[in-house]
Amino acid sequence: MDHPLIDLINARIRKAEEEGAFENLPGAGKPLPPSDDPENVVLNRILKDNGAVPEAVSLMREMARLREELRETADRSERRRMMTELSMLEARLDRARRDR
Repeated sequence: MDHPLIDLINARIRKAEEEGAFENLPGAGKPLPPSDDPENVVLNRILKDNGAVPEAVSLMREMARLREELRETADRSERRRMMTELSMLEARLDRARRDR
């Protein structure tokens, strides 16, 4: 079954074509860039363009931030809380690396 808006989508595409919206686009006539993951190339590009990073990268950044905070904190109970949080992040990082 087609999407309920397929007719509207096709009409808008036809109108854009008639108005020349697809002429002289950057990269026109050139091959697409190579991809390690051709099935997900569009998804990966959207993620990259919007600043998304793999879970492991975001966890490592959070761990680095927390370690810096830990170096600057003298309060013992706060340090204990931070060390617990750091341990949890390390476990999540190990799991993210295994799942990949």
